[in-house]
Amino acid sequence: MSRLRERCPQCGRQLINTRFDTTFRLDDGAERLCFGIPGGLCEDCHQLYIDPELIELLDLGDARCVFAIESDRVLQEEAWSSTG
Repeated sequence: MSRLRERCPQCGRQLINTRFDTTFRLDDGAERLCFGIPGGLCEDCHQLYIDPELIELLDLGDARCVFAIESDRVLQEEAWSSTG
C-alpha cells in the first residue's frame, strides 16, 4: 500500500493521520462498518482520505464513506502512554 498523504489535495493544509472507525454505504443501501482504518483527515475541508489500494482491498470502490471517527483504540493508546 502507498503511504498516507501528508497534505490535503484541496487546500494543501496538513492532514491528521490516524486510524478511523468508519461506516461505508454501499450501492444497494447496505452499510459496512470498518474499524481501525488508517487515513488522513483535513480539519478545514472535512474530508477523509484513505489509501485507494485499501479501498480496493476492502471491496469498497463503489461505496461512500458516510461516517468516520477517530478509533477508540488510538485514543486508548494515547491515554495509556500519557499515564506512564
